[in-house]
Amino acid sequence: MSHTIQHRAQALRKEVADIANVSRDEVSVVRSPYRVCPLGAHVDHQLGEVTGMALDRELLLGFARATDRTMRVTSHNFPDQIEFDLDDVPEAPVGDWGDYARGAAFALQKHHRLTRGLVGVVDGYDKVGGLSSSAAVGVAYLLALEHANELGLSQSEKIELDRVIENDFIGLNNGILDQSTILLSQKDHLTYLDCESGKTATHPCGADRDLVIVALFSGLRSQLCDTDYNLRVSECEKAANLLLQAADRKVPENPKLRHVTADTFRAHRDALPARLRRRAEHFFGEQERVRKGVELWKSGDLEGFGRLITESGRSSVENYECGNRYLRTAYEVLRQAPGVLGARFSGAGFRGCCIGLADASVEEDPQFRSSVLQSYLEQHPDMESETEIFFCRSADGADLL
Repeated sequence: MSHTIQHRAQALRKEVADIANVSRDEVSVVRSPYRVCPLGAHVDHQLGEVTGMALDRELLLGFARATDRTMRVTSHNFPDQIEFDLDDVPEAPVGDWGDYARGAAFALQKHHRLTRGLVGVVDGYDKVGGLSSSAAVGVAYLLALEHANELGLSQSEKIELDRVIENDFIGLNNGILDQSTILLSQKDHLTYLDCESGKTATHPCGADRDLVIVALFSGLRSQLCDTDYNLRVSECEKAANLLLQAADRKVPENPKLRHVTADTFRAHRDALPARLRRRAEHFFGEQERVRKGVELWKSGDLEGFGRLITESGRSSVENYECGNRYLRTAYEVLRQAPGVLGARFSGAGFRGCCIGLADASVEEDPQFRSSVLQSYLEQHPDMESETEIFFCRSADGADLL
């Protein structure tokens, strides 16, 4: 555990102990890392194959067991205290930062009896849009409530519970990439996930090479439900429906592009309107990139792996049509920066960060940081007070410290 995490955890233990009027020994801390998806962008909601890495930049949740079924949570990143009773959890989001705490209680109480609430304090980072901060906080609340109520959940149960938070409570129609990566990752490994079968694997890199993830924060912040995220999901499902009909195959109740073979897409692509054809083109191209990328990573061909990341970024712009002028600038700047092997949007691609896989030497090069920021801000001076560049390494999945 790094000195920074130790310091933050100690501070949280003291803060929670003072608020809850308990000893510091009665306070626990969850570490829930942010994540990146090198390959497999925008396909988990279509049951695709994806890759991910947890990062050594994380959200911490300090908590003590409440004496009753009350949840009381404060945050270093948001104003006001969130308080609610576990007997009175709403069926829909309220619209404030406490919705992920409510969502965790909502999800758990579908199958478990919670006897204790929490007194908690959340400590995260502000400028991590696109690194799945929402899934990180959802996982943190699940782990805290699991520990406080002695539930002993499996990893697969926690993945499903976080899906319930996101899909059924928050209303975001995403897949299981984010929480799976946050829970299952290993330091210095690439996590592989088949979102249809649930099969997972973690692969060490075949090259002895020090790497960093460069994250360029665009300055854009918004909830994904306020973007075109759910629209893109719907477009992919419409494409799957039309392709299955064109192939004279039975259409399931909730058709996904994973239900369509690549051969079927190639044979019937002209049956799709241009917009939907581009969405399908991205899906099938990304599946091929994931499969190639895993083999390149295992063999140590990081230049080839990086080229696939950049191709994924280009397809996100041209075929999936996400992003905006800010993120596209960030993508172009990182793609062309010396030492960066590959770059793409992170997360859904409507806000937040662009990421690059790079040699670790760039972190110690002040010229790298200044030139990247200068190139971005020359085109977007309105983001000068918001933009930030930071460097991360891979990390293990979420746990209690």
